[in-house]
Amino acid sequence: MRKRLLCVLMMILPLSGCGQAGVSEAEQLALTIRGELLAAGACSAQAAVTADYGRRVYQYTMAVEGEGDAWTLTLSAPETVAGLIAHLDGEDSQLEYDGMWVETGPLDENGLTPVSAVPALLETARAGYITACALEDTLLRVDCGDPEGTPGTGLETSLWFSPETHALVQGAIFVDGFQAVLCEFSDFAL
Repeated sequence: MRKRLLCVLMMILPLSGCGQAGVSEAEQLALTIRGELLAAGACSAQAAVTADYGRRVYQYTMAVEGEGDAWTLTLSAPETVAGLIAHLDGEDSQLEYDGMWVETGPLDENGLTPVSAVPALLETARAGYITACALEDTLLRVDCGDPEGTPGTGLETSLWFSPETHALVQGAIFVDGFQAVLCEFSDFAL
């Protein structure tokens, strides 16, 4: 019960930051999508992930399935790690594949990794503090960050949704203004 109350509050708080009297079409759409994500709980997608460490860049393709804190990510590319399965459950994570271990290291001091990036993006879509919303070309862009932070510092997220289907199309995680992760989603389903 307490968790649901927190979720409801997280939906209402961003609305109060947008100004209730003049909620734009983009803001209303962002709140509608957030409500659908919260109500659905579980989701699945295909994700193409690019993790940029500054001097090295890794690209992965994976199938993603999850609900709450429990996620399963099955890598299909690159070929050297195809079939590797990551199980994430809250703070715990396990990698599974014939005794093979893949470690690329964290992207920031908070432990963000290419594997944890996809669940982090989806959690931000459900409960992150919305700092800006806009309809761009054919997509809805939702920016999230620390409500008391300075733009360009700390952890910030941008999410792009289809206005028609409400599917998550793309997400980016920025660390101190630098794009550390870019995820492109297909077959997104609640």
